[in-house]
Amino acid sequence: MNLSHEEEDYSLSLSKFESMLKTNKVLFFDSEEFEDIILHYLDTGKINLAKKALKLGLEQHPRSTGLKLVQVELLVFDDKLDLAERLLNDLYAIEPTNEEVYIQKANIYSKRDQHEKAVELLQTALKYTDDYADVYSLIGMEYLFMDNLEMARDNFIKCLDEDTEDHSALYNVVYCFDFLDQNLEAVEFLNNFIDKNPYSEVAWHQLGRQYYAIKDYEGALRAFDYATLIDDSFLGAFLEKAKSLEKLKRYEEAIACYTITMELDDPTSFALLRVGKCYERLGNFEDALKFYLRTVHEDPLLDKAWIAITDFYIRRKNYQKALYYVNKAIGIDNENKLYWKRYAIINKALSFHEEAEEGYRKAVEFGDYQLDTWLFWTDTLVTLGEYDTAITTLLQASEYFPEEYEIEYRLAGLYFMQQEEDKAVFHLSNGLRLGFKHHTLIEEYFPAIWYSDIVQDAIKKHESRQ
Repeated sequence: MNLSHEEEDYSLSLSKFESMLKTNKVLFFDSEEFEDIILHYLDTGKINLAKKALKLGLEQHPRSTGLKLVQVELLVFDDKLDLAERLLNDLYAIEPTNEEVYIQKANIYSKRDQHEKAVELLQTALKYTDDYADVYSLIGMEYLFMDNLEMARDNFIKCLDEDTEDHSALYNVVYCFDFLDQNLEAVEFLNNFIDKNPYSEVAWHQLGRQYYAIKDYEGALRAFDYATLIDDSFLGAFLEKAKSLEKLKRYEEAIACYTITMELDDPTSFALLRVGKCYERLGNFEDALKFYLRTVHEDPLLDKAWIAITDFYIRRKNYQKALYYVNKAIGIDNENKLYWKRYAIINKALSFHEEAEEGYRKAVEFGDYQLDTWLFWTDTLVTLGEYDTAITTLLQASEYFPEEYEIEYRLAGLYFMQQEEDKAVFHLSNGLRLGFKHHTLIEEYFPAIWYSDIVQDAIKKHESRQ
């Protein structure tokens, strides 16, 4: 690889400086060399070496504005804001048209959460700078800190007008559009950007993401295709392309695309899982299971992988195998509501009602407040003859679903079973009011009370009002 003269000079300066540190000999560097050395150490996180280089640089060039500005940067990094500000005031007196003075002052105000003041200083910096793109980007970031997404977006766009290669600004523009739920506006912006920069793989990738978000999967696929043609090692674009192919039910092509991602980098659990899903949808159950097992081997904590295996066996009514894998999953994470829900479903199918009750109870305990979970849990308690607990559970569920006929009909039936007629009639009336056409749920779940006069009279009375 051939280095440019600038790169060669920079590399020599760095080698010379590090050699000086080892031998304790004091060598001379011009101020710009020191600046490059210090910034190199800052970029690589070697703060102590940066400070050492700054100290030596200021000893050799005590009047260098560039080195003093780097000193300010280090002081800000160390949160010595007052000291940095005093030094900047001195520099301002010497060079009032130096844009870096305003940029560093803005940085200090930003650190103090005075973002509006920071923007004012950056606007002043625009008058003196040659690097408009950098300043517009900094202004955009200040507006992001203020949660002013429209102004942030507009400044990042100005940054891109100056420098179309600023990928960070492009990502930030799209982030603002996303946050503002402006997917269509983002599509329009990106298409205009691509008209001027047709070989920007990042823009094509972001356009694909926007099309995917608005469910235009053909448009998304086309955009991701261009991104991967421009950069055939663009891992993210291949991954998104595969997802789009899945949505279009082109599963074999999706598998091929996911396979490319695994060749570009180590296989991710996400890619392995998706390949398994594609094979299952193609009816290739052997390969589907193979990839599901590879997924849990790659990432034992990925609940989606264990669920994929468990659901694979549930769909085939192989409940013993499903139970084996859900038990393994619970052994790894026994506070996962999704595992406990499936544990309950499987045990219910196997008529292990006590275990099913435990599964539903644990699922709710760990945050599953879906209506069907409450209802299945209650129905299991009824099967076990635990009517009081079933009532308590339904009353708890009604706090989450206060106007739900399925809960009301069950409460009515249970109170009738417990000879608490007033409460039973109250909940039966609620059920009839909320879902009259479903009143046969009483017959389905509580046939013993269905033909009672009080139930039939209540139904007829409500029917006459319809």
